[in-house]
Amino acid sequence: MTRFAHYPSLTNMPVVISGGATGIGASLVRSFAAQGAKVGFVDIALDEGRALARELAGLGQTATFIACDITDTAAYQAAIASFAEAHGDALVLVNNAAHDQRHDWAEITPATWDDRMAVNLKHAFFAIQAVAPGMARAGKGSIINTGSISWMILTPSLPLYETAKAATHGLTRAMARELGKSGIRVNTLVPGAVITERQLRLWLDAAALKSIEDAQALAGHVYPDDVARLALFLAADDSAMISAQQFLVDGGWANT
Repeated sequence: MTRFAHYPSLTNMPVVISGGATGIGASLVRSFAAQGAKVGFVDIALDEGRALARELAGLGQTATFIACDITDTAAYQAAIASFAEAHGDALVLVNNAAHDQRHDWAEITPATWDDRMAVNLKHAFFAIQAVAPGMARAGKGSIINTGSISWMILTPSLPLYETAKAATHGLTRAMARELGKSGIRVNTLVPGAVITERQLRLWLDAAALKSIEDAQALAGHVYPDDVARLALFLAADDSAMISAQQFLVDGGWANT
């Protein structure tokens, strides 16, 4: 018997997740599929996305993968329409896709700015634009935008990423007001230092891991499943009267 919650309202729920092939995204896909949701997910990681879809199909779960670059707005909105044809109009959207590549502010060009905003912010708005009409017809829906504590704790070498992630909660607040009377909730899920394979490969050596744990109020580390469990709650009917808020899963690090 699992010690974590099962949400009956997520059974057969059409869900769209961006950046779902690896890391936090893969945990989101697995977690929603395990709840009985009908998951559609996109990513540019073709092999990983296909492998995850096969894995979940083997478990009798529903997870449809479409290889898609979310910075191509037309292609991404077309993928969302394809998921709607297969699963029904999305009633949950998790805007997870992002890229936290380190960068030097003095070397940023206008083209780089546009590229970083596209991969970290712009796609979230246009995904909302694509799913909101179907949610409005149903009179319900949950949109979960993924933020970051990076801008809250003044992380160096990430100015564009932090700008986009701070703006993400502005998008949440704006769209919560725009869509709320149609029964659509919009919230921001804010991960802390999540231990993923990518983070371990690129940045998290033993010293960095110790520094993170020292900064947190809680001992231990945040893992992708910790983030996914909060997403499940925000998607389920259990959070029916929660909107325009941000929720941190950071081990008690950031001071908001």
